[in-house]
Amino acid sequence: MRTVKFLDLLGLHELDKSLYLAAFEQVLLSGKYILGPQVESFEREFANYCGAKYCIGVGSGLDALVLAIRAYEFERGSEIIVPANTFIASFFAISESQCVPVPVDPDPKTMSISLESIERAITKSTRAIMPVHLYGTPCDLNAIRSIADRHDLKVIEDAAQAHGTIYKGQMIGGSQDAVAFSFYPGKNLGALGDGGAITTNDEDLAKKLRALRNYGSHQKYVHDFMGSNSRLDEVQAALLRVKLKSLKKHTQSKRVTADIYMQGISHPAVELPTIKDGYESSWHLFVVRTPYREELREYLAEKGIETLIHYPIPCHKQGAYPECFGLSLPNAERLANEVLSLPMSATLSEKDALYVVDCINQWQA
Repeated sequence: MRTVKFLDLLGLHELDKSLYLAAFEQVLLSGKYILGPQVESFEREFANYCGAKYCIGVGSGLDALVLAIRAYEFERGSEIIVPANTFIASFFAISESQCVPVPVDPDPKTMSISLESIERAITKSTRAIMPVHLYGTPCDLNAIRSIADRHDLKVIEDAAQAHGTIYKGQMIGGSQDAVAFSFYPGKNLGALGDGGAITTNDEDLAKKLRALRNYGSHQKYVHDFMGSNSRLDEVQAALLRVKLKSLKKHTQSKRVTADIYMQGISHPAVELPTIKDGYESSWHLFVVRTPYREELREYLAEKGIETLIHYPIPCHKQGAYPECFGLSLPNAERLANEVLSLPMSATLSEKDALYVVDCINQWQA
């Protein structure tokens, strides 16, 4: 039976296998394995890619968010506004920093954090807004920053899925405040293990983050802050440098696939993503909506098409946050019951993408 993989990492890595092996050997023979030249070079190159002055490599996307919050030294119990329809790491980072996540409803069309929900959620305890560039589609950053400026709040962007995403001509990552990225293997820029980074244009913040990731130290055995051990691995940095060179090309391949889906899928029971003018998604995921999700998913599986659900349970309904069980966030809850992620990979062929389109259009809902 024909199979269309959801994400073909092996096929992607096979394209540059010799370069990955050479990069690993370079690290192996260098004798420098912690915060060495590969991390320094990657930080410089990724900052340039994002249009940022500074990049700080850390151990994971979760750590990137945690350290970004910790660097601002919000008082215990401070509130950070976050969309309910995100991966749980967004919430965990806030809680781990002794702050309180305040879940809000997304816009039902764009699936991004709702500006009206942000305004309603602001209290005297609010210290930051955490917009999530979900699925690789940008939030309305200008409007969010305007709200933040009026209320003297920080904007800490969760860009774990937004490598290569463009908002009104500017690459995500070039913010004055903190922008947190994940290099989990399935991301558009994925390592072969865990990794993360924070980009910023704030020199003082960058300097503090470099200390926080390394036991709170700028100088060996001198510890100015209560820090962590969260340093981007030298091997992963070397591999990410190889991948970064191809990121623009691979993102364009995903945009071609997304165009095929957007132009071709016409089933009345399947709602396509909404992308505003001036927004360029990097299409980490291509997510459709249907009230008949399980039926569509089973049908596509019978056709050999792999799909996933991102995410079936909104964060305010997770067992880790029983204090939120009483909240009613109807948009987030409806999305959790309707979203379905279609195959999306830089190596997905046009033929396979058209096959997905044809199967969906022929589906009898």
